[in-house]
Amino acid sequence: MKAKSINLKKKVHMTYPLKIQAIRSRGQQPRLYVSFPLALAAAIGLEPGDQVQWELLDRGELHLVRLSPPPPLAKRRATQN
Repeated sequence: MKAKSINLKKKVHMTYPLKIQAIRSRGQQPRLYVSFPLALAAAIGLEPGDQVQWELLDRGELHLVRLSPPPPLAKRRATQN
């Protein structure tokens, strides 16, 4: 009996820890800001001025959605072996 070759895709999870910043302007409510790490922005092609929105999945998880993602750079999908 031949052993089947199983191709398991391994997800790579990269983390980018950061702190939420508070900006306090005189006479206004404090505003909270989240910075976006440059390495992560470069990896997904995020540019200044791109529009995004947050989706609240639960109290511990937010999902960032790009409203107008750029078209893929590749002309064809990669084939699986």
